[in-house]
Amino acid sequence: MSHEDTTLAPDARARALLAAVKSRHDLKRLGAWVDVYGDDALRLALVAVAAKGGVELPPDEALTWPGKKLLRRAAAREVEAQVRTTPIRIDEAFTCVSCHKEVPAHGRTARDHCPFCLRSQHVDDKVPGDRASKCGGKMDPYEIHVRGSGIDIRFRCTRCRAEKVNQAVLDGDVPDSWDALVALSAGTLG
Repeated sequence: MSHEDTTLAPDARARALLAAVKSRHDLKRLGAWVDVYGDDALRLALVAVAAKGGVELPPDEALTWPGKKLLRRAAAREVEAQVRTTPIRIDEAFTCVSCHKEVPAHGRTARDHCPFCLRSQHVDDKVPGDRASKCGGKMDPYEIHVRGSGIDIRFRCTRCRAEKVNQAVLDGDVPDSWDALVALSAGTLG
């Protein structure tokens, strides 16, 4: 069963169309398809299928909505579309929670750990830079991984045990302490 098969009833095409939405890419692609090939009968069928799923859409407005918006609402993905998944670049100076040194803003990328002792504070929740964590515990570095384009530092919160990975800052006004990185890799960072 395909949403492109015009011999099918509009409600069957609408169900097939919604079943084909598996990702944001699909939503954009199929929304564009609705804009070009979708007729009023298909749009009203999407409204009806959405209503059966508990999503109320105003039928008169749905006829003029862009296909992407109509599919997102009909598939009940409106809330999901509002959740940020990309990092929020926040580059600000701070005082280290461990060694109490003043850490300047990096200027090119967001610095999220102390360049002197490599410690951090648990301030982000799901997305780097969201500042949504209520924990506030100290993030201790416990391991590094060297990769082609740089060094990753793995951190663990001393309070809630959450883990995160940050890139080492190897350039800029105050690069991460090479001695601290070597001590971390040797397991002797205190």
